[in-house]
Amino acid sequence: MRRFSAVPSRASSFTLRLHQSEQASINHSDPNKSNTFLSAPNLTPSSCNPSSLSIHRLKKPILRVLPPIDHHYIGRILGRKDWSLLLNHELKATRVRLDAQSVVSVLQNQDNPIHPLRFYLWVSSLQPQLLKNKSIRAVLADRLYRKGPVVLSAEMVQEIRSCGFQIDEELLCILIGSWGRLGLAKYCVEVFGQISFLGLNPTTRLYNAVIDALVKSNAIDLAYLKFQQMATDNCYPDRFTYNILVYGVCRTGVVDEALRLVKQMEKACHRPNVFTYSILIDGFCNSKRFEEAIGILNTMREKKVNPNDATFRSLVHGVFRHMAPLEAFEMLSKYVQESHCVPKSLSDTVLYCLSTNSMPREAAAFFQKVSKKGYILDTPTFNILMSCWIKCLALDEVCELCDDIIKKGVKPGFNSYLALMQKLFASGRIHDGDRYLLRMSQDGLISNVVMYNMVIDCFFKSQMVDRASEKFMEMVQRGIKPNLVTFNCLISGQCKNGDMSEARKTLEMLLESGYKPDKCTFSSVIDGLCRVHQTEDAFDCLNEMLVWGISPNVLTYNIIIRSLCVEGDIGGAVRLLRKMQRDGISPDVFTFNALIQSFCRMKKIHRAQKLLSSMLTLGLYPDNFTYSAIIKTLCELDRTSEAIEIYQSMEANGCVPDSYTCSLVSNALSHNDHTEVQKHP
Repeated sequence: MRRFSAVPSRASSFTLRLHQSEQASINHSDPNKSNTFLSAPNLTPSSCNPSSLSIHRLKKPILRVLPPIDHHYIGRILGRKDWSLLLNHELKATRVRLDAQSVVSVLQNQDNPIHPLRFYLWVSSLQPQLLKNKSIRAVLADRLYRKGPVVLSAEMVQEIRSCGFQIDEELLCILIGSWGRLGLAKYCVEVFGQISFLGLNPTTRLYNAVIDALVKSNAIDLAYLKFQQMATDNCYPDRFTYNILVYGVCRTGVVDEALRLVKQMEKACHRPNVFTYSILIDGFCNSKRFEEAIGILNTMREKKVNPNDATFRSLVHGVFRHMAPLEAFEMLSKYVQESHCVPKSLSDTVLYCLSTNSMPREAAAFFQKVSKKGYILDTPTFNILMSCWIKCLALDEVCELCDDIIKKGVKPGFNSYLALMQKLFASGRIHDGDRYLLRMSQDGLISNVVMYNMVIDCFFKSQMVDRASEKFMEMVQRGIKPNLVTFNCLISGQCKNGDMSEARKTLEMLLESGYKPDKCTFSSVIDGLCRVHQTEDAFDCLNEMLVWGISPNVLTYNIIIRSLCVEGDIGGAVRLLRKMQRDGISPDVFTFNALIQSFCRMKKIHRAQKLLSSMLTLGLYPDNFTYSAIIKTLCELDRTSEAIEIYQSMEANGCVPDSYTCSLVSNALSHNDHTEVQKHP
């Protein structure tokens, strides 16, 4: 490792090399032009032609390419005792730059929280105006929180002073904020009580920082104590002070105290602003006082304070969070009905909440209501609505709603069209699906390879292989070059359809296009070969993966293991499992399920139970498919007590029994009771 004492010499050599490289670039850039430019000052106006002068004026200065910042190297410097001196050398060598972007970059890439603090102090001494940049302060605060805490020990304060720096009010506020986010309430109070040792006096801003930190630390009593102490230091609360306290008491659910603070705030000639009222709305919603929350909007109108988007979002999310969805819908619908003008942000948020709560008809009714009041639906909200409608409504209703909205000039996004198309194609409504596909094309939504890939995949999922091939040819004819994902999508669809000859042709096209097959390609081909019972070819393909330098993953092995189990070659499946483990690939639940279900079908329950134990040893959680296969086989073998024992162990192993598993045990118990009755009449 290079010694830090060599910093000055490294700086000199670096500067020399850079200077030499610049001279070389100037001398060798264009020899012919070099002579012309050197002799230009001796030219007389009569001997100059306009073209040569214009060329001379258009000559661009050679740009100096600055080296990238070595964050690790700077971190090593900041970890030394003479870090300030070394940083000054690095600045001269241009390995450290004093611009906002570079400072943010250095602060973001330091793991030790002391390092960004030191760098910030160094920058503040050289470029104090740079620290007015909000992004620099925000990044430092984030580093001190995520990597902290940074404690202001006597040694650290002495070190800072010995380097000629000081902790000013701005930096102390940032430090206090980080302690508050980390829950260090008492430490905030302790440091604030000793700020005179830092050469600082109490100010309203410092009090605000401490009160905010205490509120974030859930120490509301200490925050109130500091609030009451402000007057003793000739500091007086401002609007920020009151807003911080209002937020704190609203968060604890004491809304009446928040109202008292607002009145006190007004008496102190500090007018509540939009943030004050938004906090109150959130507080009333958390206290389930919804009518009063809506009443705050009327108060804002009377006070001529305009609500912002956050105000309406707080109201809507608060109502839906603490009230039954249907009741929330009815309350907000009533408010909208009584309002002359409905803000777009409120309508957007209500439609979002209705969609996420799976209330498609209510969402449609609310949309119709707000549309009459001038609401214009945008594409992102439309996409959210469409997702809900497609999941919850009949296709006829979805198409009717979609067509009605499109007539109003709203254009669905690509994903909305695609989801609706796939649902229509899967339901056999090809004509309707093609109608929306045409609209997608007319709106220019199928314009690149990614979109074509998704449409092709949609056709394959709908078992429309010919249409997928047509779309592929259309893409090529439009001059859009297919990528590896395109070929993988085609190969996967063709293999799932069992058309291995077409899959081979597509694979040849993939290679001719200069692409290298990946795990997805080989897994699709192996799956296709297994589907047509060409297991030997699947093994050859598995070996070919290694030739291409591609390591099979657990999915690849699972495909072949499942195929071997279906064919009844359990021994081959077990051998492949062992090979898979030797190659360092850990099996998953699906691997074991294929083998366990095969052993259960063969009534080799002891082998299945042994595999179940192996799963638990490897830290895998069996699912209902695992347990139901074993429980069913035990019941068929009249080993009911063992089946019940396995059933009772399910929840302890992280698996909640489903209805099928429960019915297996219930039927076994009924059968067992019936047998006992027959034995003992």
